[in-house]
Amino acid sequence: MIKLFGFVFALITGFSSSLFAAEPFITLASTTSTDNAGLYRHILPVFTKKTGIQVRVVAVGTGQALRIARNGDADVLIVHHKPSEEKFVAEGFGVKRFDLMYNDFILVGPKSDPAGLKNLKDIDAALRKIAKQQALFVSRSDDSGTHKHEMALWQRVKIDPRGQSGHWYRETGSGMGATLNTAGAMGAYTLSDRGTWLAFKNRSHLVIVVEREPPLQNQYGVIRVNEKKHPHVKVKLAKKFIGWLLSKEGQTAIGTFKLYGQVLFTPNAKLGAKP
Repeated sequence: MIKLFGFVFALITGFSSSLFAAEPFITLASTTSTDNAGLYRHILPVFTKKTGIQVRVVAVGTGQALRIARNGDADVLIVHHKPSEEKFVAEGFGVKRFDLMYNDFILVGPKSDPAGLKNLKDIDAALRKIAKQQALFVSRSDDSGTHKHEMALWQRVKIDPRGQSGHWYRETGSGMGATLNTAGAMGAYTLSDRGTWLAFKNRSHLVIVVEREPPLQNQYGVIRVNEKKHPHVKVKLAKKFIGWLLSKEGQTAIGTFKLYGQVLFTPNAKLGAKP
């Protein structure tokens, strides 16, 4: 009887263990632009099928993603503001930063083009004219990678628009989709990443005004969170993921992702780099 009870107990506990055993996974802190565009829905199943490792994505603005990783609540970071990424690594929170891929930003505005930017091909000239004309401009103002890049573009032309906050310069403090909605409703200009723009359905009367300029390139980097700061980080799994992203297979998966027939992210990693 005792042997029978022991056998049944072992059977039950073994079944329970297999039932509740968690699949191996890592947490990826990343941007809303990559997630909303659908990139991860395209590439992560390929990685999981190959390795059995699940990737749980926390999609927020770059600034918040960096804070999440800094707090040790992620294993891997994919964001798009190189100065912040390099600072993250320099302060010991990340092990090493790798170029992963790039796309671009675009300046969009109303079809009526109140600032008269239609014939301009220069983002610097466009921003100067917006400020001079005091044409409405909507900013995310949410510490995202897009917001950081926007502020860097204003800095290039030596204009600080925040002094005009509430006048011609409006700050939403929200994501790209909500900011595009606001710009459409107000007949304003705004800076968007191309992926969100392509996925955005409610364009109202907004059109692309300036695009494909070198200052509008949008570089993404991938970083492993440093286990010396956070010993619970899943080092082996994170290395496998980053290694795959930097491999020919991972880079091909990124490069074949399309939305409405357009390639959204151009892979540019150094193949075979050691994470």
